[in-house]
Amino acid sequence: MYKEELARIATLYYIDGLTQEELSRMFSISRATVGRMLRRALQEGIVEIRVRPNNAYAADLEKALVERFGIQRALISVDHKDQDKQRELLAGLVASYLDRELVDGSIVAVGMGRNVSAVSEHAMSATQRQCTFVSAIGGSYRGGQTMNADHIARRLASRFGGECESLYAPALVDDPEFRRKLIENDTVRHTLDKARRADIALIGVGDMSEDSNIVRMGWFSTREIAQAKMAGTVGDVMGYDFIDIRGTPSALAMQGRVIGLSLPDLKKIPNVIAVASEPTKVSGILGALNAGVVDTLATTASNAMSVLNFAEALQSSNASEAAVN
Repeated sequence: MYKEELARIATLYYIDGLTQEELSRMFSISRATVGRMLRRALQEGIVEIRVRPNNAYAADLEKALVERFGIQRALISVDHKDQDKQRELLAGLVASYLDRELVDGSIVAVGMGRNVSAVSEHAMSATQRQCTFVSAIGGSYRGGQTMNADHIARRLASRFGGECESLYAPALVDDPEFRRKLIENDTVRHTLDKARRADIALIGVGDMSEDSNIVRMGWFSTREIAQAKMAGTVGDVMGYDFIDIRGTPSALAMQGRVIGLSLPDLKKIPNVIAVASEPTKVSGILGALNAGVVDTLATTASNAMSVLNFAEALQSSNASEAAVN
């Protein structure tokens, strides 16, 4: 009943335009109580406020990204100095986009990470559909519920409707041969095959910082990350496909140890949505775009501009080297 009251007050305030004073008189409660209830409605997800960047500016950035990298579209959020708030703003845009795109029968391959998790937390829809959200990577106890693909897929299914399917395998193994055997397991193969048939993939782009998911989860050491950076690695796609700035797979011992979809698998999915809000991921975003795996890029306005500038500088540098040689 309390949530119904929150929804009623929030509707009158945000949609019908009543003031807090008018609501105070209507419900015979103080203005302070009205304010607290409106804040509670925000905290519980009953009300969701989405802020969009300047339409013309966002449209120009999207056009530039589409023309430069051949992607289908870009979702550009406003910038915020607080990284958690930034992640929420971008997640809201992606969740709204998914709400428009999903139909009965849609299959969504779900990756892991803070940005992908945030999308599931901010998803809201008045329309329930018969979709399937399938884990595109195995699980890890170190990730917790907010990070693992199966938990994210479960939340997406509860918000948009449909069902979820877990990948019953660890996310990371030490031995590539053991990985090969797991991939061939009937249960694992069944789930991955379904993920490969997805209409949409929702994935994150990683960076090579000491605060990256793969370090915080204990998958790789800071020493391994430092060595990878020295070898030219700029980021990863879905937590394990390491790439350089040109989108070429990195020749690292770290490769080939994760149970999940690969870059070739993702390239066959019609709409791969790559979500990256952090400014530390500019190089990783550029690498992912150059790899040709991204169809929909979701990032911030400043990241979009930095990626375009970086790409231009890299092209100019390559042209200069070619002229010298």
